[in-house]
Amino acid sequence: MTAELKSLIAGVANDGRSISLQARKGDGSASTHAIDSSGPLQVGLVFGLIMLAVWTPPGRANAISTLLAALSIVWFTVRGGYSIRELGLSRPVSGALVMLVSGVFMVMTMIVAGSVIHSLGPARPVPWDRAWKYAIWALLQEFILQSFFYVRLESLFGRRAVWGAALLFCVAHLPSPVLTFTSLIGGLLFCEMFRRYRNIFPLGFVHATIGLTIAASLPDNLLHHMRVGLGYLSYRP
Repeated sequence: MTAELKSLIAGVANDGRSISLQARKGDGSASTHAIDSSGPLQVGLVFGLIMLAVWTPPGRANAISTLLAALSIVWFTVRGGYSIRELGLSRPVSGALVMLVSGVFMVMTMIVAGSVIHSLGPARPVPWDRAWKYAIWALLQEFILQSFFYVRLESLFGRRAVWGAALLFCVAHLPSPVLTFTSLIGGLLFCEMFRRYRNIFPLGFVHATIGLTIAASLPDNLLHHMRVGLGYLSYRP
């Protein structure tokens, strides 16, 4: 298992080699989908709408941009022609053990980090009614990151799409320093695991577990209630 995790991390760093778009084998290392010239436009439009929602105050503009982003994702996914397997929805146990073990290491890292910097302030308890809602949101985030952004970037850039999708995920968490950094590292590992195993279900579970651990372990005066964008800047304790 240790060798598998080392290989996973090495796969993230070793993106200099290009790969051909061939039939995907058991490790899910390449996409079978033909290059779609509309893919960059779809990625740009949806990401722009997401950023608009993140950086506008609550109100009509925020609600409209959020709704348009959600409808665009659904529409482009249905019309995209990607198979259920390419979207990571057909093999719920593929790579699950590797993902869960990786998640344990990341959770332990967050707990240790929280204990080191606990003097900066207390963490904010996460009530159960918010925890399960966040778990659903974490799975939806993985669908957006992997099944929407990553598969389209992969058809254009191959293995380098791991970095492209992770950077989008990272930018969406600005300006929170903690969430921006952790989303870049987590995004790279999540996208590499998706590239290998094509399975968003354990990724959603790991994402939720790590997010809740961050909220419960790190000082809330750094996290601002786990907010990003305008919400982070307008936060008042």
